[in-house]
Amino acid sequence: MSSRLIGVGVGPGDPELVTVKGVNALRAADVVVVPVMDTGERGRAEATVLHYVDAAKVVRVVFALNERTDRARREAAWDAAGARVAGLLRKHGCVAFATIGDPNVYSTYTYLAQTVAQLVPGVVVETVPGITAMQDLAARSGAVLTEGTEPLTLVPVTAGESALKEALAGPGTVVAYKFGRRAAEVAEALRESGRLDDAVWGSALGLPEESIRPAAELDGAALPYLSTLIAPPRRDGGRGGKL
Repeated sequence: MSSRLIGVGVGPGDPELVTVKGVNALRAADVVVVPVMDTGERGRAEATVLHYVDAAKVVRVVFALNERTDRARREAAWDAAGARVAGLLRKHGCVAFATIGDPNVYSTYTYLAQTVAQLVPGVVVETVPGITAMQDLAARSGAVLTEGTEPLTLVPVTAGESALKEALAGPGTVVAYKFGRRAAEVAEALRESGRLDDAVWGSALGLPEESIRPAAELDGAALPYLSTLIAPPRRDGGRGGKL
């Protein structure tokens, strides 16, 4: 039988937001891999997984998640992680990889799966979807992500300020990920686009240090890296006005 690698989305941090299918996949796997930074600190994925499986079943694999400039070092870390997981798959029939949010939305799992597929011929690669930070923030803040025919644009602010401004100039809701270190630039872009008053940001959703605030309160101070922003468009048409 072919070995299986399953990427399991475990949500933005709140253990209660792991799906039933996700919990079943974690428990059915022979081992559960969790990504950790090269500093060794416990990440959100690991903390969430430990609510559902025994620590003895968890394998910590280092990714250079905090590496933004040295491409060679980052790719070397991906190669090493892929080799480690490939070795696990040669010993076990099913390996789960836990990732925050969803495995197909800005996840390290996509890089891992590509590497492992080359190292382990015939491996079956699967994913179990997870709840994203934008969904959780919308629920906790009361922000409506889309109405009627509105588009939804997701922008990682690490792509640059111009990408965010271009999205804000469009007609639908804009969600910005990873904007914490550039909070001052994001606030200014919101002011320029006329979206500041209706926007909301949040970080550490579902965790003790959770913070959810109107974007109008952004004062330029840096925020946690994984902060999320929702900037809805102006909705003046009343109920169903966007249909």
